[in-house]
Amino acid sequence: MELFYTSRKNITLDSARLVIDGDEFHHLVRVLRKKTGETILVTDGNGLRCVVRILDVGKKSLEGEILDHAVVDRPETGVTVALSLLKAPQRFELFLEKATELGVSTIIPMITSRTVSQPTSERVQGRLNRWRTILLSAARQSKRYYLPHLDEPLLFKEVISLQGYDLKLIPYEVSEEAPRVHCAEKNTLFLIGGEGGFTAREVEEALQSGFMEISLGKTILRAETAGIFAVAFVRAQLLGEESREWF
Repeated sequence: MELFYTSRKNITLDSARLVIDGDEFHHLVRVLRKKTGETILVTDGNGLRCVVRILDVGKKSLEGEILDHAVVDRPETGVTVALSLLKAPQRFELFLEKATELGVSTIIPMITSRTVSQPTSERVQGRLNRWRTILLSAARQSKRYYLPHLDEPLLFKEVISLQGYDLKLIPYEVSEEAPRVHCAEKNTLFLIGGEGGFTAREVEEALQSGFMEISLGKTILRAETAGIFAVAFVRAQLLGEESREWF
């Protein structure tokens, strides 16, 4: 059964009703041609799972009856990737899509010393809106009940000052340290540099802030590939433990 998203404010559990509007309504009705009487899955992106029968389809929204609902447990393992903004927007967007499919928890667009693309404050909101649309589409496709959190762009110094992580890792192209870390049931932060990677000073600042330097192999990966690899690395560990669930 296909999964769709709506805001928590559009869901009324007491009366067993919900409303879907906006882009999600357009995709559901205009693209997929869903009709009155059909049954769909709906989530608020924060763990709520609703089985819904479509009651009425309007011009800009639809109303549905909640036949059953439950709350899906939040995953015990969290993965945050702080990735430098990239010169080619489509490469950053590829990372957003694939990292969401793989189970990333939080994405932090980051500005480092070598970040080429630094949008003005006026353009940031437009980009964030587009990025959230990409995350939603990827989450729908992969049937995630928890949407990834997308931060506003942060400076490198702000990112390395963030607290609340069990593991803080900085993949660095000259490092020879294999990633011998166990991420299950932990909250992990990866720092991924952009074109040109991190400066030696940035690496040193990260290490002084509690980050561990690791290598992702002998070949040099593009930034978006390294970000995807980081999330896939944790997912691969969890796949080796059959009792664990991530999404």
